[in-house]
This record gives sequence, C-alpha cells and structure tokens, in this order.
Amino acid sequence: MIRLPSFAVCLLLSSFLSAADHSDLISPGRRILFLGDSITHAGDYISLIEASVRSEFSAQVPVLINLGLPSETCSGLSEPDHPFPRPDVHERLERALDKVRPDVVFACYGMNDGIYYPFSEQRFAAYRRGIDRLIKKVKAAGARLVLMTPPAFDPLPLKQQGKLLPAGADKYAWFSIYEGYDDVLKRYSKWIMQQQDRVDLTIDLHTPVNLYIAQRREQQPDFTMSPDGVHLNEEGHRVLAKVILVALGKGKEALGKENIQLHPDRLKLVKERQKLLHAAWLRHVGHQRPGVKSGLPLEEAFKKAAALDRRIRQ
Repeated sequence: MIRLPSFAVCLLLSSFLSAADHSDLISPGRRILFLGDSITHAGDYISLIEASVRSEFSAQVPVLINLGLPSETCSGLSEPDHPFPRPDVHERLERALDKVRPDVVFACYGMNDGIYYPFSEQRFAAYRRGIDRLIKKVKAAGARLVLMTPPAFDPLPLKQQGKLLPAGADKYAWFSIYEGYDDVLKRYSKWIMQQQDRVDLTIDLHTPVNLYIAQRREQQPDFTMSPDGVHLNEEGHRVLAKVILVALGKGKEALGKENIQLHPDRLKLVKERQKLLHAAWLRHVGHQRPGVKSGLPLEEAFKKAAALDRRIRQ
C-alpha cells in the first residue's frame, strides 16, 4: 500500500486544480514522452503514474517513456562553476520526437534554468525562448503538449547547513544556491501557467509542493522533501504524481482517502521496468550529458521489459 498525501492536503491541492477532464491525454494506447531534468530522470513520479494507470486499465495501457536528463535546461544556460556545460534539451529534442513518435509530451523545466542565481530578466528571457521553441517543435511533430512548472526549491535544509548565499554574492551554483531562489521559480511557474492557451494543459507543481511542505511543518518544523533543497525524495514524487493525476482528471475519486491501492510488488516491478527502458531510450536518442551510465540497446531492453510486463500483469 502506497502512502499518498493526507485527506486535508489532498483537499488543499484539489482546490486550485482545474475541474476539466483531460484524461484523454493518458488514455490506453497513447505514447507519452516525459522530458525534464534530474527530477524527471529520477522517474519515481512517472512510475507512480504508470502503476496507477495500470490499476485502471487491465488490458492495453499507455506507454510512458521517460527521457529526463540530469542537469538539463531548456534555456542553454550554465552557472560558471558547473563542472560541464549543462545539456540543452534542444540538442536532442528533434531526435527524441523523431525516434519516440509520441502522441503526448510532458515537459518539466525551470529548476536549472535560473542557474541558482537571483532573478534576472536576461535569464528569464532565455527560459521563455527555450519554452517557446519547445512548444513549436512539439506541435510541428504533431504531438500534444503538457507543460509542468518546476517544483519548489526548499531553502530550509541548506539554511540549516549554512550553504545558502544572500543576494549580492559574486556567484552562485547548484552547491551554493541563492537563498531566495524559490521566488525565481515562482516567477517562472507563473509564466508557465499563463501559456495554457498555447498548449493542451499546464500543471502547477510548484504551488502544491510548497503547500504540502507548509502543512507538514505545522506539526514537524524541520520537515523537508528535498534534503539538498532541489531533488525530491519518494514522498515528494508521490505529491507530484498525485497532482498530475488529478490535473488529468484521474485520481479525483481517491482524494478523500489516506491511501491509494497500489500493490507494492507491482510498483517495484513498474519501477524496475521504467529504469530499464529509461536508460535504453537515453542511449537510443543520445545526449551530451557526461557521467550517465549507458543503457542496453533498445531491442534488448524491449525483450527484458516484456518479461517484466508479464510479471506486472500477473
């Protein structure tokens, strides 16, 4: 049994989500591509979504393909002290669309695009240009597009460790982040949500993560879902999965429950299959991010995934 946000938090999250039904975006037979940075690369929220959808569709299920890449941006920016130029999704986007041929694309960028500095109109403009290019390329490929805001940056754990920098510092980086960086992400998120008329759906991940943390800290002042301020733990990915499912028009019936019935053995196998195919698809599409372990050739991975799929169905 997989723990999900409490009843009170679920009501809070549902209060600002659209009542529209977008369940056709993740219906049986769809090929769904997820693009993003290290949060998407971790893939837990995608595995939770797949496990939930598998519980709903007993026969044909959507194909969820994770192409998240650590360190990636859509703006092409890097902070001066980053050990290598951050990969830009536009280096691989057209190859990904051509090789995956998705029906729907989910894209989640922004966490790295502010490069952990105070707000800058120049950096913000680069982010907007990157998203604009992404929208045009996905539409040109004939796919539908869901834009998701970056999740929240949690300064508390880094503040406790003395690793945050105030405004006016000479330079910032992923290991020495501006103390008000979540305000930067808030501005990026607000702009993403304003693009709802240009894409099929926009989903706010930033607000619910902050709301969830605030609610948990009423009882546990040191609570965090991001030990490094950036990367969400398993609980954080459960919040993301819940928000996405509700925004799609799925999971609303579970809002009043403490748990959603996801068999732990099934979820474990779904995660194993997702990680196998994620690595294989990254290899197949190609990228410029050093240090990512190469996956199996795609056809070999498909065979192993088919065996896992049989076990999941059983």
